[in-house]
Amino acid sequence: MNKLKIKKGDNVMIIAGDDKGTTGRVLEVYPEKNRLLVEGVNIHIAHVRPSATDQQGGRKEKSLPVHYSNVQLLDSDGDATRLKVSTDTDSKTGKKTKKRIAVTNGKEI
Repeated sequence: MNKLKIKKGDNVMIIAGDDKGTTGRVLEVYPEKNRLLVEGVNIHIAHVRPSATDQQGGRKEKSLPVHYSNVQLLDSDGDATRLKVSTDTDSKTGKKTKKRIAVTNGKEI
């Protein structure tokens, strides 16, 4: 299983495809498929038949996941950035903590 740097709740920008330039929040992460479900991006229309649960049926909008390589993380200023990870060690307990830091402005994400 791959370890992705983008987490659920992060703000990302789409850098390739039909929705290029669109920003949104990550709703789900699928690391086994290298895909992310981003709010308001990659919307497709599914034709649904009427059923007992959905008596109306019709055309329903459905959001589909996008590939991890087609998104880039946004920093606190709203600019696309890469990540670097720094580790700090607490002097009292000796416990290590990881921080995700934006390359563009050096602030923690």
